Amino acid sequence: MKIAVVGGGGREHALAYKIKQSKLCDKLYCLPGNAGTSKIAKNVNIGAEDIEKIVKFARDEKIDLVVVGPENPLALGIVDELENAGIKALGPKKDAAIIEASKSFTKEFLKKYSIPTAEYETFDNFNDAKSYVQSKGAPIVVKADGLAAGKGVTVAKTEEEAVKALEDIFIKKRFGEAGNRVVIEEFLEGEEASFLVFSDGENILPMIAAQDHKPVYNNDEGPNTGGMGAYAPAPIVNEEMQQYIIENVMKRAIIGMKEEGRTYKGVLYAGLMIKNGKPYVLEFNCRFGDPETQAILPLLESDIVEIMLATVEGNLNGYSLKWKSEYSVCVVLASGGYPLSYEKGKVITGLDNVEKLDDVIVFHAGTKLDEKGNIVTNGGRVLNVVGLDEDFKEAQKKAYDAIKLINFDKMYYRTDIGNKAYKHL
Repeated sequence: MKIAVVGGGGREHALAYKIKQSKLCDKLYCLPGNAGTSKIAKNVNIGAEDIEKIVKFARDEKIDLVVVGPENPLALGIVDELENAGIKALGPKKDAAIIEASKSFTKEFLKKYSIPTAEYETFDNFNDAKSYVQSKGAPIVVKADGLAAGKGVTVAKTEEEAVKALEDIFIKKRFGEAGNRVVIEEFLEGEEASFLVFSDGENILPMIAAQDHKPVYNNDEGPNTGGMGAYAPAPIVNEEMQQYIIENVMKRAIIGMKEEGRTYKGVLYAGLMIKNGKPYVLEFNCRFGDPETQAILPLLESDIVEIMLATVEGNLNGYSLKWKSEYSVCVVLASGGYPLSYEKGKVITGLDNVEKLDDVIVFHAGTKLDEKGNIVTNGGRVLNVVGLDEDFKEAQKKAYDAIKLINFDKMYYRTDIGNKAYKHL
């Protein structure tokens, strides 16, 4: 099979890495890919949101399966366009991708189908939103309604912080049209978990749970990012809780979307808050998580292309996933200044030494090759360093020991990824 992965981040490198291992994969392309994917696939210089060019490329090259990584092309309808051209694609169609593209849609959907979530209100203007914040007090959560690359959520610890977030959204238009509406919801105190499933529109196939670390600084301080690291499996999601999530969150969501006339095929991601032993949905995403994918996929033993095809073709029933009995800890190396302003073009050294290590994988995110053939930084999140071991502490140590070998100017990372796991182990 000829397979194309759309996107150029760490998630897409992890997808390419796992797809490449499939006995069904003969030729692999990444659009546009990064310096890491260039070693295992053919990078094609087409942007992830250039849907017309992606469809033309897939048709011209007779691509058998397109795997879409990021949310924006899904929300723009890339799967609809590919399917109209007779090309199989993994991901929900535009009408189903709304589950991530509109937080207000999702909150109303959660309420309608009795899926546990935080109390909320939706607003389309600054004054009413501000009055609501002042009536409720803090802590409180402010979310831009549309897609904001994981940066549109503010967990405000004070009323002033919440009002500033509203000013950023409504007055400064920091997120453009994604901020035409906001969802303001109650702050749930607990521990986060990420739960992903494959869905063929009716059946689901759950993956192992992971835990993301969104704030930029240690101890979950500072502004939210796209994710500074993740680990899997997350021990906070035990077997009993996993069953509860499958029955009361994921299955209800897939059934609900079908009842709404928005049949959901692809990967559905639930961002959960575990409070007093009960999971509440913070968000749904219409694709693989980033960086959760980089932690989850190295542990998958099953042929991912078989599963992807069964998902697209609507016959997941009867499939199961096989996992390694190991832990995976993924630490994101970011550019100094991320998630705000940062510089690009910094030469990265030490990757050759890391490649020699056992049980360590480096997934590239914001990287590219410069004119001299050097690997240089090309984004906010630059690399994902993954350590693997049957012992959690060893997996964590392997990731952090490997990081000591890597360097680029102003390199930044959190030093506490995975620490929350210890109270559950």
